[in-house]
Amino acid sequence: MCNLYNLTTNQQAIRDVVSITHDSLGNLEPSIDLYPDRPAPVVLNTAGGTTLARLTWGMPTPVEHLKSPDAPDTGVTNVRNTHIAHWKQWIGVEHRCIVPATAFSEYGEAPDPVTKRKPLFWFALDRNQPLFFFAGIWTAWSGTRGSMKTPRAGEHQLFAFLTTRPNGIVAPIHKKAMPVILTTQGEVETWLTADWKTAKALQRPLPDDQLQIVEREKVKA
Repeated sequence: MCNLYNLTTNQQAIRDVVSITHDSLGNLEPSIDLYPDRPAPVVLNTAGGTTLARLTWGMPTPVEHLKSPDAPDTGVTNVRNTHIAHWKQWIGVEHRCIVPATAFSEYGEAPDPVTKRKPLFWFALDRNQPLFFFAGIWTAWSGTRGSMKTPRAGEHQLFAFLTTRPNGIVAPIHKKAMPVILTTQGEVETWLTADWKTAKALQRPLPDDQLQIVEREKVKA
């Protein structure tokens, strides 16, 4: 399950792929690592048009999976079973978004024999790490985020991206799933505007020849 990705690009590169009606992002850092329950750049459909903004990574957790009714919600970062009622309420065009990225990571399953820790692998379209987009969903949500130690009560805008079965590049590292990746302007437009039957066809693995392992981070003892 992808819980860390990187974005190394600029706002104009995002605009070159998708027409932005409103931009509330502010300055975009040249390179940022994105983590769960933290703000991240997202292009979302809103009543006012296509908006580039910062949303918090992690959609509302299904009630049956919350640790307790009083605990802050840490959110669900990756969504696969879109037929489940909890997720089905957000698959319409008004709740779809795209998440700009240039690389994503997964931990290997086999721990390092010396450190006993799992190595981290980074995946990108190629070694130049060009821009791509995760196919995502978003919602406005009222409640408490964070942890018991640092709860954040109030109004939140949340997102997650879809996953699917892994392709031949990701599967040897992470056999359960990989993010749904959009690489063309046409795919982005389809995800943001098409009916669900058409858009759902994009929930598929990226072809093997369009993805590479670009880095294997050494684990520390």
